[in-house]
Amino acid sequence: MGVYAPSFLEPQNLRDILVNSSYTAVAATGMTMVIVAGGIDISIGSILAVCSVLAANAAKAGLPNIAVLPIAVAAGCALGSLNGVLIAWARIPSIIVTLGTMSVLRGAMTWATGGYWVRDLPPSFAAMGTGDFLRVPVPVWVAAITVVAGAVFMSRTRPGRYIYAVGGSARAAELAGVKVPLVTFGVFAASGGLVGLASMIYATRFSVVQSNAGAGFELLVITAVVVGGTHILGGRGSVFGSVLGVLMLSVIGSALTYSHVSSYWEPAVQGALVLLAVVVDSYRARRKLP
Repeated sequence: MGVYAPSFLEPQNLRDILVNSSYTAVAATGMTMVIVAGGIDISIGSILAVCSVLAANAAKAGLPNIAVLPIAVAAGCALGSLNGVLIAWARIPSIIVTLGTMSVLRGAMTWATGGYWVRDLPPSFAAMGTGDFLRVPVPVWVAAITVVAGAVFMSRTRPGRYIYAVGGSARAAELAGVKVPLVTFGVFAASGGLVGLASMIYATRFSVVQSNAGAGFELLVITAVVVGGTHILGGRGSVFGSVLGVLMLSVIGSALTYSHVSSYWEPAVQGALVLLAVVVDSYRARRKLP
């Protein structure tokens, strides 16, 4: 792209790619935990919408960002915990539970907001989404800290290794003494909390917050995680790989714009990448069989 359109490599465009990737990278950290544990969460787009609208209304009510942030994170964690309870202890498949909560939350948001956007946000609310620290955008700092913390947790701590064990074989993990329902609940609660954090980055970048925010967000995040090397059936993957997937998708989206290709093609590219990643993963697994 740098050869085809030299302006693609301009610092401002590269900065925009990083900022646009930041909230997706935060959510992808949580989704990596969920998929590695053998689950999937397609309700994160709806959770993002709920948390964004809550954060925007709290800011309009006069609360500072330092108070709005825990509200958004707590709301995301609560919604993720609801998914976790139904999946871990009611033993309902994650695809069914999150499909249901996705629809319920979308309907609830339409009813609660009447379809209207949240406007007239205070200028201070935008500090987290548009501010800089040491000449680096604040969203990039938040994403970087979250990604590093998530990677260290999964690869260097006992609870993190339990996630891999449950995704590899829940029965074997249970026989080894791992509390499988607790691990399953934990990854969905953590994913919801991280979506709440991502909603703060998302909402504070714009002058209005849409009531239908996050539409298609779940496909984007799942695509990034799977393309980043996380096995769709669980047991294998890394947070850093997922972040590379996020950056690749952001670069592709920007490249389509610079190539004067309609943005409607972007979901098609995402879907093709998911299929390609799954096919390659399946082929590699079959080659390992005796």
